[in-house]
Amino acid sequence: MGDLNKPVIVLVRPQLGENIGKAARAMLNFGLTEMRLVAPRDGWPNPSAGPAAAGADIVLEQARIYDTTAEAVADCAHVHATTVRKRGVTKPVIGADEAGRQVHTLTGRHAIIFGPERSGLETEDVALARNILTVPINPEFGSLNLAQAVILVAYEWSRIGREIADAGCALVQPTVEDVLPPAPQEELDGLIAHLETMLKPRGYFLPEGRAEATRRTLRGVLTKPGWNHFEVRTLRGVLTTLGRKIRD
Repeated sequence: MGDLNKPVIVLVRPQLGENIGKAARAMLNFGLTEMRLVAPRDGWPNPSAGPAAAGADIVLEQARIYDTTAEAVADCAHVHATTVRKRGVTKPVIGADEAGRQVHTLTGRHAIIFGPERSGLETEDVALARNILTVPINPEFGSLNLAQAVILVAYEWSRIGREIADAGCALVQPTVEDVLPPAPQEELDGLIAHLETMLKPRGYFLPEGRAEATRRTLRGVLTKPGWNHFEVRTLRGVLTTLGRKIRD
């Protein structure tokens, strides 16, 4: 399992230290060790996390803290948002099994983001993702706690990895040397910010009441193709050229 691509687990604004510890325990059960925390409510480190982790101290010790979700996933080419609702954002919807398969077969770092225990991910968090990760669940009782959600995703990642390893080359994507992985999130964010800067003076985001919805739609359009580093750089060059004064 050590040679297989491992996703980064991102807990966005987690509320209780106990839940962070239980999520760490769930991760280590299936060999995942990289946890990132976005603005934990009670700060970090949290004395309640250690006992709840039940020995998964390595995950807590190596956990990294970020102020925003965008910063936490900036180096990742694939971002999967766990939510049962689309929250007004149009994204491809996949299950935990498909997410696990993508982690093993699509090159580039993968981040799986989980929202706060009480409210889940906000629209702004989901907008950063390439797709929405959800699972079939009882419509009469659709509540999973944070550790349950993490262990479900970690299990499917582990199961799919074993399936691929045991099936031989038939299920493994062939190596294609001239196909580059998608650009990290921070490069894509730079492209989007560049385009927004050029569009704003021309009234693209008017009326003001629709500005945020328009920005989310624009981001959705630009995140779908999975641009690689050179494609993003090429598009930034196009925008820079369009922003120059026309030469005689």
